Amino acid sequence: MKSEHRHELKTNELAEWLSNLPKWTKENLITIICVAALIVVLAGVYLWRGYNRNTLQVRERTEFTNLINQVSGAKIQIVSAKEQGRDLAFMLIQLAKNLDTFAQNTKNNRMAAMALLKRAQALRAELHYGTVEPQYIIDQTNKAKASYTTARDRSSTNPVLAAAAEFGLGLCEEELGNFEQAREIYRQIVANPDYEGIVTVAQAEFRLKTMADYQQKIAFEPDPNPEPAAASKPSIDTKPAEVKLPDNIIPPFNFNRPLDLSMFAEANEPGGSEE
Repeated sequence: MKSEHRHELKTNELAEWLSNLPKWTKENLITIICVAALIVVLAGVYLWRGYNRNTLQVRERTEFTNLINQVSGAKIQIVSAKEQGRDLAFMLIQLAKNLDTFAQNTKNNRMAAMALLKRAQALRAELHYGTVEPQYIIDQTNKAKASYTTARDRSSTNPVLAAAAEFGLGLCEEELGNFEQAREIYRQIVANPDYEGIVTVAQAEFRLKTMADYQQKIAFEPDPNPEPAAASKPSIDTKPAEVKLPDNIIPPFNFNRPLDLSMFAEANEPGGSEE
């Protein structure tokens, strides 16, 4: 009986609420419209932000890919031009600036770190491909070090990129002649448990094993079997020698010159009757 009574009470309350709904709606119409409009606006903003974020990510990835391809293409052009005696290493400087601008504008730390790594590599490559002064090497290498340091800071949650940035710092120290600092950086990479299983660890170990070879000055010995100098060839006169024929030999007739009767012996004798 109690359950039936409760059911009856609920039914009566629902019927009463439905009967009063039109009146309540009319009294609160403005509030209902405002709430509905707010919900629509919030939903639209959420969808727009998601769409805009995805579009921005696609645009940034496309731009970054183009920059990387430009760096690779520039290296090929530089090598080809060098074979022809031209120095086009300066092309990498502008590409390094473009990568730096990209890293500053993007809000994606991972892409920013990758751009900074590529910028540092472009700066170092320009030194290897071009003919530069010692002070310029120091200045550009320090710029590469700053780029590697910023890349490491922006990839603190990505051990792969962080290890690559630290390895780049070690290479910069080697190129500046600071081999002990480079060894210390490589040792830290190898000993870092967060970098376990990353290929950069193997690269650092290899540098530690072979760095002593890079510290030695290389001197090329003269060739024990040098090629002999090219002997001077005697000059050959290709002009045909003038051949003097005997008097009783008639030279061949040349149709390209006038007839010379003096070549015949009879032409030189005084005229007379034939016997």
